[in-house]
Amino acid sequence: MTASPPKVNGAVRPPVPVLGDWQPIEATPTTEANTPTPDTTHPEPQVDSDLVAQAKAEAIRAKAWAEAEEQRLKAEAEAEAIRVKAEEEARKLRLSNDRQERKAREEEAATQARIAEHNRRRDEADRAREDAARQAAEQQQTEEAQAAEVAQAEDRWRGYALKFYIVCAIVALPVQVAAFYNPSALWLMAAPLMLEGGAWVVLKGAAAAVAAHRPHWHYRLIAWALAFIAAGINLWHGLHAFDPATAIGTAFASIAGPGVWDLHEHGRIRKRDGVLTRRERKAAEKAAKEEARQKAVEEQRRAAEKEAADKAAAEAAKQLAERRAELFPKVWDHAEKLATDLGATTVTQAIWERAKLDVEGAKPGESAEVLRMRNAAEARVEAARQKRPVNGSSQQVASQVPAAKKPRVYNPPARRGVRTKGDVKYAPGASRQASIAARQAAAKNSRPNDN
Repeated sequence: MTASPPKVNGAVRPPVPVLGDWQPIEATPTTEANTPTPDTTHPEPQVDSDLVAQAKAEAIRAKAWAEAEEQRLKAEAEAEAIRVKAEEEARKLRLSNDRQERKAREEEAATQARIAEHNRRRDEADRAREDAARQAAEQQQTEEAQAAEVAQAEDRWRGYALKFYIVCAIVALPVQVAAFYNPSALWLMAAPLMLEGGAWVVLKGAAAAVAAHRPHWHYRLIAWALAFIAAGINLWHGLHAFDPATAIGTAFASIAGPGVWDLHEHGRIRKRDGVLTRRERKAAEKAAKEEARQKAVEEQRRAAEKEAADKAAAEAAKQLAERRAELFPKVWDHAEKLATDLGATTVTQAIWERAKLDVEGAKPGESAEVLRMRNAAEARVEAARQKRPVNGSSQQVASQVPAAKKPRVYNPPARRGVRTKGDVKYAPGASRQASIAARQAAAKNSRPNDN
């Protein structure tokens, strides 16, 4: 804010009313000591000029104060606007930063969640692989234990069968040796060894044939024949030289040893060939019977469904034939004649289509009435699209109705030197006069003759 000068035109400026504690910058207290003595030479003009100067100064001061106040207010407004704008930009920037930070946190959380999910799936896959490996190892151990147990049982069974064979041979040999004992032919005592040893050798040949996947039945047959020969010798000589118990026991020993060993070989053969046991055969037979029963039930169901479908189709064909005969009697009569002529027992679809084409000239689903109705409907739709009445120039006329006769208009070609209509241009006034004259002449000709 600016202050007014203390003197105007050489006169002391009167004091300005004080508003509050405000004082001019260069104002000094007015006292009687420093108050100049007014010039009284020309009192009145001096007072007027002082008042005018004071008024002008006051106006200048007020204007300057107003401009300063306006500039101050404008500066404050601009500063306020700048502050508001800065606050708005700061708020937007803060919101943007918050949004970006929140988005970054969400992305970080999503990334952490994906990493955690990936780790979880990886851990689950690792645990699943470990479980599968552990189960496989346990199963392998179980299978190995079972295989070892089976192998051990096979070895024990083989050892027991071999030992039993040896014991039976030891029991059966003395009676056979006694049967072949002859002081003059001691070499005959080797016959029992030949019989028992031959049976054993032939059974070993059967085992070799089994291992080589060759036929083995004849080996086993020879072994059983040798065993029965040895049993017969023991029985005959035991009954004559000893008691029946010795005869029967030694005969049984001759058969039991090879028999037990052949039983061992028979089980090994069945295991190698995958032959089912009796329980497995019974289960397979039961499953086969159940499957056959289900198959029979399914065939019966299909047969019943086919019979029902054929019956429904026959009923539908009968109803269709009745409706065709009722709605299209001429076409149906021609179709029956056509079917009889072609050697068909019923009116098939092909025969019906041919009969329809012969009688009505159109395939099934079409006829002259249908085509006319379709054309009329298309015309109505086209008229509705073009927003014009249907009964116009495009009105359809039946083919049997003759076309309307139009008068023939003769329009010869223009020749040079001959006037035609429109080749002469008249002035507007002349044209109006000619039109009036033509109307008067027409009215005069149209009045009846007075005579």
